[in-house]
Amino acid sequence: MASSSQQVEVLSIEGREVRVTNPDKLYFSLQTKLSKLELVRYYLSVAPGALAGIRDRPIVLKRFVDGAEGQAFYQKRAPANHPDWLRTTTLSFPSGRTAEEVVVDDAAGLAWIVNLGCIELHPHPVRSGDLDHPDELRVDLDPGPGVSWENVRLVALEVKTLLEEMGLRGWPKTSGSRGMHVNVRIQQRWAFSEVRRAAVALSREVERRLPKLASSKWWKEERHGVFLDYNQNAKDRTTCSAYSVRPLPDARVSTPLHWDEVPDCDPADFTVLTVPARFTELGDPHAEIDRNAGSLEKLLELADRDEASGLGDAPWPPHFQKMEGEGTRVAPSRAKSAAKKPAAKKKRIRMPLLVVANSPDKKAALEGLERWKKKYPKVAKLLAVDDVLVDSMRGRSSTWTRIRVNLRNVPEKLRPPQETPDPDDDPTRDWGHKKAQE
Repeated sequence: MASSSQQVEVLSIEGREVRVTNPDKLYFSLQTKLSKLELVRYYLSVAPGALAGIRDRPIVLKRFVDGAEGQAFYQKRAPANHPDWLRTTTLSFPSGRTAEEVVVDDAAGLAWIVNLGCIELHPHPVRSGDLDHPDELRVDLDPGPGVSWENVRLVALEVKTLLEEMGLRGWPKTSGSRGMHVNVRIQQRWAFSEVRRAAVALSREVERRLPKLASSKWWKEERHGVFLDYNQNAKDRTTCSAYSVRPLPDARVSTPLHWDEVPDCDPADFTVLTVPARFTELGDPHAEIDRNAGSLEKLLELADRDEASGLGDAPWPPHFQKMEGEGTRVAPSRAKSAAKKPAAKKKRIRMPLLVVANSPDKKAALEGLERWKKKYPKVAKLLAVDDVLVDSMRGRSSTWTRIRVNLRNVPEKLRPPQETPDPDDDPTRDWGHKKAQE
């Protein structure tokens, strides 16, 4: 049941009232036309599946207050005016800060956060009763530029095989963009550092098995194919959960799959317009996920073997403190030299990278790239697909797109100089300058 006024729609959801403000405001307008109220109703139509991914978990509010085409910002702290029936819990972060975050337990809570502009759902991999021991290992398959969807599926199937060898069960879903996620329920016995260590071992083993298709390399300039992003398992990292809508023109959905669907699935088939009917007809492919918590022991044994063979820790995200066993945390293109050799120091080859655009608006950044290509047409023709690096950057509460080009395939005499990026809107720059002056 619902009642409405000019600017508010009041929904009665399982005995609770949820106000949807500006219900007719378009949240998607470029291809699929979708209002805020229609987005809320989508989430209510798949609520059992969406809640399975977020229930009893603290959640970061990624808010698109101006809709999918607008700029998003991350809000960790629960709004002061949240309903009395909405739970919160206090998390601590690697920075030492704490935040009281929202915990969604029911459909009313789900509708309430969507009304705030949460197009996507970003839960932490922990339950509110134990915030230090994750119950989920997250395998994030992130294809580089030009990598085919077929290769993403092949890597996902290899992940499935490896997990089964390790005594674990993976649950696949489309990312809602170009990649795929495989979630693994685990026993709540290991701290974040150990879960991440297991993810590093898994990523490296998949790369060994599929060296032409998969990569465990953190630095984009060293990657190829499908990157297995092990750092999604570091504390304070979140990914979009099951049935999340992604801010793409077709309102694509991160959709749970059965494994037998993976070889032939197409992520474009799963949108706000098609997933509710699929959910009604097929139910939730991940309905049994909570009944299959496994052990990380075999993956950690694999990590031990890697360490014994000389493989140290892989790089952590930049905002984490330096970790024991971690190598130099600097991109190869910026490294001055490699480790010492017995006779002399060997200089490390520096990748010739140029930053061509910085903007909170990805479309504006891509337009800047096109302007750069038109300015240097001979250079642009020499670039390989993976020479263009489109980085999704994330600060404390903001996101932006950085675009770089790798000139490794361009003769030195043709290489343009580093110029002021166009556009050059890094939202963290002012904060960094203030921090440096403190």
